[in-house]
Amino acid sequence: METREGVLMPERKRVLVTFKPKDKRRRKADKTEVFMSTVDEGFEVKAAATMGPPTDHGVVYDVNEYRAPILVADLTDEQIAALEKAADVATVEEDGEMYAFGPQLAVEGEPSLDEETIPSGINLIKAPPAWPCSEGKAIKVAVLDTGIDYSHPDLAVNYRGGASFVADESDPMDYNGHGTHCAGTIAAAFTGAGVVGVAPSAYLIAAKVLSRSGRGAWSNLIAGIDYAVNDRGARILSMSLGAAAAPTAVEAMCTMAWEKGALLIAAAGNAAGPVGAPAAYESVMAVSAIDDQGSLASFSNRGPEVELCAPGVQVLSTAPGGGYRRLSGTSMACPHVAGAAAVAWGAHRWASNEEIRSLLTWRADLMGRIERTEEFGWGRVDAEAAACELERPPVS
Repeated sequence: METREGVLMPERKRVLVTFKPKDKRRRKADKTEVFMSTVDEGFEVKAAATMGPPTDHGVVYDVNEYRAPILVADLTDEQIAALEKAADVATVEEDGEMYAFGPQLAVEGEPSLDEETIPSGINLIKAPPAWPCSEGKAIKVAVLDTGIDYSHPDLAVNYRGGASFVADESDPMDYNGHGTHCAGTIAAAFTGAGVVGVAPSAYLIAAKVLSRSGRGAWSNLIAGIDYAVNDRGARILSMSLGAAAAPTAVEAMCTMAWEKGALLIAAAGNAAGPVGAPAAYESVMAVSAIDDQGSLASFSNRGPEVELCAPGVQVLSTAPGGGYRRLSGTSMACPHVAGAAAVAWGAHRWASNEEIRSLLTWRADLMGRIERTEEFGWGRVDAEAAACELERPPVS
């Protein structure tokens, strides 16, 4: 029990309350009205994109989307029970934990690079020959992760701001390194030194949903998606994170982002097992990890949800403090695909998210195979083939 001014207060849990669509509710009332009348307590309503820490009990956070009618709040068991009985509430789910998919086999202390270096993975997916067609100029890529070291010389040029949804870490600065590494693979800029990303002219937006420990709540991701899509207009969402399963509200948010035109790309996971959430969702592209020889990484998850594979073993990229390091994981494979999506979209600015998704899979490198597999999907992402393709891709 909590104590407030000497009075014992009931314990509260952060929950995700998903409502039925408004046209299917018994009461044709706004979801916040239904919520307030059911919990019988005054809450201040704020946008999900301003979500605060779980201790902020006086606030309910609103995802103002028709296809994702979600509220996030800290409630007592009694209030949760009342909402579960409410006719217009679809689900009441406890918030849970997600985490970064990596790193594995970290090699610290990579020496500073005095000349512009193209990491092997960037070469492997044929990003350099794609650049005459497109460098992904001004395509907004949101990195939903541990933040970004926006002062890093390779990233500062393309950084376009961000927000944190992590308790006690209000700055989108990266104190872990995972998000900075992913951001470098996506869009490290041409600076004359350091490394170059797949899309060296794309814009980076930080949505900090994981703490310095590399862990975070699913509610953070819900807020981060809302921020990236609705506040910042990001075209591509790169999510090198997840868990074996997630509340259904998370899938609703991913579906909302897809239906609003964003392309969602996620790491398949590092448990050498089935694809986890959010990568397993239909609205999200799942990416497995391969090594430089084209073999599936031993740690990589696999399954029918995998659409593409990309380099994810000993990947060289940016590190906080202006440095560089090599990391392994499906977390490192995911941003290769996000970067390839940015160069493809930069060359086909008329295209929809569905067309870019089809283009990436249609022009993937089959690596000697003739059909989609659970390990490699349609094959290794090919930035040049996608960016320089002149025909419209087939869309199912």
